[in-house]
Amino acid sequence: MCEAGLTLYARALQAGRVPAAEAEQAPCARDRGLLQPDTRDGAWLRPAAPSVALPRLLRAVEDGIARRRRHEAWLAEAFAPLLLLDTPEGATTTAFGIRPLSGVERINTAIGEALADADGELLTIQPGGKRPASALQVALPRDQAVLSRGCRMRTLYQHTSRHDPAVLAYCERLTGDLEVRTLDELPERLIVVDRAVAFVPASKDRSHALEVRDPALVAYLVTVFERLWRLATPMHPRAAPQPVRGGITPRQRAIAGLLVEGHTDAVIAERLGMNVRTAREHIARLAATLGSESRAQLGYLIGRSGILGPEE
Repeated sequence: MCEAGLTLYARALQAGRVPAAEAEQAPCARDRGLLQPDTRDGAWLRPAAPSVALPRLLRAVEDGIARRRRHEAWLAEAFAPLLLLDTPEGATTTAFGIRPLSGVERINTAIGEALADADGELLTIQPGGKRPASALQVALPRDQAVLSRGCRMRTLYQHTSRHDPAVLAYCERLTGDLEVRTLDELPERLIVVDRAVAFVPASKDRSHALEVRDPALVAYLVTVFERLWRLATPMHPRAAPQPVRGGITPRQRAIAGLLVEGHTDAVIAERLGMNVRTAREHIARLAATLGSESRAQLGYLIGRSGILGPEE
């Protein structure tokens, strides 16, 4: 609507009608149906009732929005298969030093190519608790080749991996400069090769990933790794005992912190890399240690016990 059209429409409402000739200077009023021909005298225009005109105009706007949304959905559907297409072999990364990778096979190929040229250090974060034995069998020869070239390898697992036979066997079979530490919680998977190229997931199921070669971004990811590394507990080659304070294990302290934050058993299990049943067993032991008889009381007792305070 133009301002002249609204002004003419207001005059028509006040006077009951306006000359049709005046609408030539403000055609929007007639085009939008605010002014309609007088059936008794074609030289005049009569105003439509505002209570009728407004819903009609709003409906037109809604119809326009609906059309745009249908067009948006069509574009998204049309481009979906195009977004999944791999970057052609040999293509360079984007101007920002990031190359998208689609498909587990393509991701593993890119990681293998980067590891084949590694001659310094390999940093990895492997969240999720226990790792499938099949995945470790595939990784074993590749990682051993990196270590055999004299590279250093440092890996972060979650605490649940300390009791995983497959992970323990994998560590024992590797020879070379290998160090493994563990934490209760970890961010998503990360692989950094020679502090020059990093790989991070781009989807929850890890079927898409990003290959990062921008120096600033890689340096940032390395800094995150190093800070987590300093907080972690050694696991290999020499395991350090996890301290028990006041009868509360480090695992129970981590669970206590998440309970106080109000998380459900399922969320706690996911964040700490364990199944829900194991999480509930830890919660039950924690409740027994603190003498709690209910979930609400447990939160109160956790806060009063001081177990979440800094270590001495």
